[in-house]
Amino acid sequence: MGETMSMAIRGVLFDFDGTLTRPGALDFRAIKEEIRCPADIPILEYLEGLPEGERRIFSDVLERWEQEAALRSLPNAGVQECLLQLKAKALSLGILTRNSARSLRLAFGNLRPISLQDFSVVITRDDARPKPHPEGVLKAAEAMGFPPHQMLMVGDFRFDVMAGARAGALSVLLSAQPSEVMQPGDPEPDYVIGELRELLKILQDGAASGRRRISSREVPALTGSPSLHSPV
Repeated sequence: MGETMSMAIRGVLFDFDGTLTRPGALDFRAIKEEIRCPADIPILEYLEGLPEGERRIFSDVLERWEQEAALRSLPNAGVQECLLQLKAKALSLGILTRNSARSLRLAFGNLRPISLQDFSVVITRDDARPKPHPEGVLKAAEAMGFPPHQMLMVGDFRFDVMAGARAGALSVLLSAQPSEVMQPGDPEPDYVIGELRELLKILQDGAASGRRRISSREVPALTGSPSLHSPV
């Protein structure tokens, strides 16, 4: 099965914050407080529902937070080794993020020797409807030149899994605690890994090498305060 999967997968699409970078650069709770966003609503979806003038003001606030976080961004553990080995396998690499294009470019100033040139496709919220909408995954697959089912969508939050599943891609959840980022009724990630280097094992050995598939029984209902992984 490992050989079959390696032949089938032609590209890997990565989330950015918390996946290619270390988690924690963005303080989602502080952002929501400043723009008066309810705790249970994602920031971009909240902004979309505001009157134009208010949306413009709060979008500028979000951009400021993102740019400040970008200047603090650091590469996630194992990211350079992972990308080098994926490129050695001649896989197409891409980024799909809910961030703005400007903040993404700023963040890469702290990620050297990794650069935007390592990725054949980069899609931000300026280019497609944000995850969990599948548009970004579909656009990435089209740009890479193969169907979504030949792509892995890798991310640290439920929206990454949802976008991948809706587009027909295989999803890889990067999380040591899946129950903290998934909710009942969400599509199950095809693989769960605790660190990026495990992605290489999935490609090499197929399903047997993935951490495991998770089931809905392992994802309890969320209670109390929203997760710190709450997305932009």
